[in-house]
Amino acid sequence: MNIVANWSYPTPIKMGRGRIKELADACKTLGIKKPLLVTDRGLASMAITAHALDILEEAGLGRAIFSEVDPNPNEINLEAGVKAFKDGGHDGVVAFGGGSGLDLGKAVAFMAGQTRPVWDFEDIGDWWTRANSEGIAPIVAVPTTAGTGSEVGRASVITNSQTHVKKIIFHPKFLPGVVICDPELTVGMPKAITVGTGMDAFAHCLEAYSSPFYHPMSAGIALEGLRLVKEFLPRAYKDGTDIEARSNMMAAAAMGAVAFQKGLGAIHSLSHPIGAVYNTHHGMTNAVVMPAVLRFNRPAIEDKIARAAAYLGIEGGFDGFYDYVLELRKELGVPESLTAMGIKPDRVDELVAEAIKDPSCGGNPVELTAENTRALFLECF
Repeated sequence: MNIVANWSYPTPIKMGRGRIKELADACKTLGIKKPLLVTDRGLASMAITAHALDILEEAGLGRAIFSEVDPNPNEINLEAGVKAFKDGGHDGVVAFGGGSGLDLGKAVAFMAGQTRPVWDFEDIGDWWTRANSEGIAPIVAVPTTAGTGSEVGRASVITNSQTHVKKIIFHPKFLPGVVICDPELTVGMPKAITVGTGMDAFAHCLEAYSSPFYHPMSAGIALEGLRLVKEFLPRAYKDGTDIEARSNMMAAAAMGAVAFQKGLGAIHSLSHPIGAVYNTHHGMTNAVVMPAVLRFNRPAIEDKIARAAAYLGIEGGFDGFYDYVLELRKELGVPESLTAMGIKPDRVDELVAEAIKDPSCGGNPVELTAENTRALFLECF
């Protein structure tokens, strides 16, 4: 089945194989005449990136790339990106890649018009109103993985290089003006990245669905996102060239990011400090801590998860769903614990301190304290 669709929710999305050819048109739609393509170091030398640059160059939009982007992008990467943007006289950003490339590309477009430091725009209260919204450059987002959903997000995650703490930087104009979801761009993803990003999408949907806040629209999107991951992630893992599976995983990733307006929880508040301290893959870390968090939250979510299990065609209520998660992790080769990821529990106090400050904490169905978060971390080893 060849999936081709145009959606206008939550922003214009062009979905379908080969639609990267519409990149120049997307730029022109937003009035971008001289884009800067922002991506990560790994993607910079790949054929899909060269092809995207060819399309821009052939349309008379130049051929500019910035790729000094770490797996967990920080303010040093951001400052270098903003400098490249300004020095090149650019008027828009093509954010190209996985979560790191997308997050940094969006942040470059945002910070190019600001005079205050990036930390002044952390997702706290109405801090976003401090920004000069007129100075934010337009953004075209082109995901090359299917996990973070950053292409439809109104925030970027930037790691503070001094404190190793991940900060969520928010502004409504972080939402890209056009998104191109071309599943052919994800075909070359290594199996481990397919798993990590796919499980990130699953975690977004699971936590958004489980969050106690009232947002029925997000809950519905999260539930269908879970179904798409269940059906199509194993297929994408087995056969990376399965375009139908790749397309549906791109949809699930976007759905997870739309859904988590409803909130995230302990999977993310544990995963963020682990990633910041140990530089682990975010989605894979989510997958590793997921069973322990499910057990921890069970008293508050048992009935809700039973309803999800029924929708997903899983028998046995909460226990059936929990067993399914364990089986899925095993099928996809997810490490069984943080220990298996090569992490020791010697910095657990540091991790706990950051986890309970993480913005995701507030959406967890069971309130997180220093004591129960410490016990939860230790269960993950």
